[in-house]
Amino acid sequence: MIRMVRRLLLSMLMLAFAPVSALAGPLPAVTAADRSIGRADAPVTVVEYASFACSHCADWHQLVYPEFKRRFIDTGQVRLVFRNLPTNPPELSMPAAALARCAAPERFYDVAGALMQGQRAVLYGGDRTVWFDSAIAVSGRTRAEIDACVVLPATRAAINADIDGAVAMGVDSTPTLFVNGQPVADHSLGGLATAIAPLVAAR
Repeated sequence: MIRMVRRLLLSMLMLAFAPVSALAGPLPAVTAADRSIGRADAPVTVVEYASFACSHCADWHQLVYPEFKRRFIDTGQVRLVFRNLPTNPPELSMPAAALARCAAPERFYDVAGALMQGQRAVLYGGDRTVWFDSAIAVSGRTRAEIDACVVLPATRAAINADIDGAVAMGVDSTPTLFVNGQPVADHSLGGLATAIAPLVAAR
């Protein structure tokens, strides 16, 4: 975990001092290693870089995501991909990222929802054990399985890959969303609908 925190801090320092042109890389391709919800053959892929310790991310997941899912994911128009970009405080965001990564893949968004819902309480001094317990309860894994998974090199490598991809593109805030590879500044339901509609119509 210490190595992961150091890697995150180094990545952020690189982002702060590197020229923008050096960071304008392409969005990493979606692979089987990604955590996603929605049809793999959906005409639109939305990639979200987010942190479980980011209040704006929690707001999006609680206020926008439910209707976004009903309108676009459940209807087969969009596949949503979540990628970790842990933020301060790393002692919360990094373990939460690992826990979510270790959930059964089909339960990832259940865990993400639990973490986002309980985030405010833990950021204001609540018991992080209770926060983690709520996520483990919907993870599709036992506590022993989660405990064994979060310390695996493969878990650390998956989160580091998300961070490296974000840094290479110059992503410096969370949440950051891409619609079919293009960044979208307006994360509201209306803003995303505006970006998605012509892509669906073109198929």
